[in-house]
Amino acid sequence: MEIGISTFVETTPDVKTGVLKSHAERLAEVVEEMELADQVGLDVYGIGEHHRQDYAASSPAVLLAAGAARTKRIRLTSAVTVLSSDDPVRVYQDFATLDGISGGRAEIMAGRGSFIESFPLFGYNLADYDELFEEKLELLLQICRGGKINWSGKHRPAISGLEIFPRAVQNPLPVWIGSGGNPESVIRAGMQGLPLVLAIIGGSPFRFAPLVKLYKQAAAQAGFDPAKLPIASHSHGFVGPEDKAAADSFFPSTQAAMNVIGRERGWPHYDRAAYDYARSPEGALYVGDPETVARKIIALRKEVGITRFFLHLPLGTMPHDEVMTAIELLGTKVAPIVREEITRWEAEGKAD
Repeated sequence: MEIGISTFVETTPDVKTGVLKSHAERLAEVVEEMELADQVGLDVYGIGEHHRQDYAASSPAVLLAAGAARTKRIRLTSAVTVLSSDDPVRVYQDFATLDGISGGRAEIMAGRGSFIESFPLFGYNLADYDELFEEKLELLLQICRGGKINWSGKHRPAISGLEIFPRAVQNPLPVWIGSGGNPESVIRAGMQGLPLVLAIIGGSPFRFAPLVKLYKQAAAQAGFDPAKLPIASHSHGFVGPEDKAAADSFFPSTQAAMNVIGRERGWPHYDRAAYDYARSPEGALYVGDPETVARKIIALRKEVGITRFFLHLPLGTMPHDEVMTAIELLGTKVAPIVREEITRWEAEGKAD
């Protein structure tokens, strides 16, 4: 069971002080967060790509490379790369470069993107949303396999007999598929034998169990061994020394962030009642003391089949020292509880 952090490097005013940090300040903080995550034994750190004022990371590979120079073992991934509006050649080159700098620790998490700002920014039509992703994923996977590329498509100039350099240390460079829970997307990932990441950010996490089953069935039908395909989840959360204090600390920034996105997408107002339900055993928020968060992650592994868990932290803007404390607790307190329990459970023959 792998446990790590994901972040969108948000830059919004602090809900308590009103202070707005610059993009440069937040980028520097994230490098410190990656370094700490590595030191406390977390397995993976992911950074999401966005192209708007309230997020600082438009180029995850560049920021991850800064972290690679200050870490030793943690895996470094995008979360996600918006492949539909990017060039697969440059995506591969950027992450192959990261792979070289990190000594073979880079991964790509490819997705369509739930935010759409990159499409007009780079001149793409949203009407081609699905087609763009499928075409570019095909090219990216071919590049990852290596050799001379012979490829043509509708939305990018053809490549005829060219090789792509530099080559990654890992062969092939790992590519995960990010999904919001669409059945068609998990089936496609399974049929291609690609690792799957599910964004579990609302409702009951256990409702994703049928999607995992669908994914494994598709993989098996395509000739892949489902037992060898990792499945990750990405969920918002926060860890503090004491349960109620952790919940109280995480609520203000979470409410602010959820209501900003909610106004854009037509969601209902996010209040404390919705928050408290979401952090209950049935909800998708992983907030509380180390024991509380660990037990929710263990339940997700047992009920859904997740083999990698991303705690998305922070949601909105929180004090940097609180984020650092949460990362330390996730690595030193939560992860050992989860790993010990999952190891015992698997030894008893109860795993999938």
